[in-house]
This record gives sequence, structure tokens and C-alpha cells, in this order.
Amino acid sequence: MVDQLIEARQASLGNGFAVRRILPYRLRRMLGPFIFMDHAGPVSFTPEQAPTMDVLPHPHIGLSTVSYLFDGQVTHRDSLGVQQIIKPGEVNWMTAGKGIAHSERFEDPATLAGGSLEMIQTWVALPEANEEQTPTFENYASGDLPIFTDAGVWLRLIAGDVFGLKNDVKTHSPLFYAHVVLQPGARFGLPQGYAERGVYVAKGSLEVSGRTYGIGQLLIFTPAMIRCW
Repeated sequence: MVDQLIEARQASLGNGFAVRRILPYRLRRMLGPFIFMDHAGPVSFTPEQAPTMDVLPHPHIGLSTVSYLFDGQVTHRDSLGVQQIIKPGEVNWMTAGKGIAHSERFEDPATLAGGSLEMIQTWVALPEANEEQTPTFENYASGDLPIFTDAGVWLRLIAGDVFGLKNDVKTHSPLFYAHVVLQPGARFGLPQGYAERGVYVAKGSLEVSGRTYGIGQLLIFTPAMIRCW
């Protein structure tokens, strides 16, 4: 059963770059340790527009930022001196701890030539014991992330522990975060062992208990079977 439904709201990052903002929500500040979630794109822009879309240097403290791309590329730079091009299927995990500043710039030649950019960015709260830790940055290649396939289900584990899958993405609290693609008619059950579970519909639609949900909706629910159309 779906306990709560959150509809993404449009939010501006400035200079006309709009995103779907899912968390925080006035009736739901967090889902597990996730305290923030944005869905950017799909969007395309010209070389002239790109500099205005960049997310310029800004600070974070007491949390981890996680970037996961479906399409395009983003160039990450931070105050640790890290410069990393983030590609689709990779996990970009930056733990701010006692403080870090970073920027995200859209310099991909393919995107600038008319290709699309689409990404999910989340923030994960740190336990109190880690809030003042030294900041760190890790980029995990898509090949480092296990994939499970079965009967119309494709799943990549982004972070955490789910369905017996684990990877080397370093987290600071129990969680699961996965990219799941379902073929029409496929059925998928939610994992056990977590007090809070949610599914965000980035593409297509899902059926849960006879009701259909679509793009931009976050479903927070108890374990159930869902079917993709």
C-alpha cells in the first residue's frame, strides 16, 4: 500500500535551469537518511547557454551529496582539488563533513552539440558522529556497481545493501539506493529490512494496487508488488 504520495515541484537553480524537486516536502522532510532529491532534465542547451546553466561554487556541511546521471556529463570540481567528469551510470559521492565547496559545470561536447542531460541528485544526512569528519570525494565507475537482471527487471545498485547485492560505495548509515528499469508487465517486490521505503518514477509509469503513478511522483509505502506499463 502507498502510505504517502509526493508530487515533484518545479524549482529553479537560476538562469532558467529548472528541476523537479522531490525532497524536502512540507509533509515529509526525509525518507530514511535522504533529505534532498532533485531530478534535472532531460534538457538540452546550446554552447552559448551552457555557462549560464553551471552550478557555481557553493558550500556543503554535515551531509553527503550523491549525483547519478542517466544522460550527458557533468564536470565536478571541489575545494579538495578534485576534478572529475561524471558519466551516466557512475556514482559521484561527496561527503561534506565539516565543510567543502564544489561546482558542477556542463562542458560535455555531446551535450553542447544538442544531446540531452538528465540526472538525479540526492543529499544523505550524516550520523552525528560523522558530521564533523574530514571531507572526502569518491567517484565509482559503472563497472563497480553490481547489476541484477531477471524476468523483465534490470537493477543497478547505486549504494547500500538490497536483495543480497552490495558494492564498495561507502555509506555512513543503513540504506538502499537502486536504479531499476522494468519492462511492461514486469513485477517487482520491495526489499525487506528497512523501516522506510520509497520509489521515485523517473520515466514511464507504475501500477501499485490498481492505481497508476507517473513521472515526477515519489511513492512512500509498505512492501507491495508493482507493475510497469
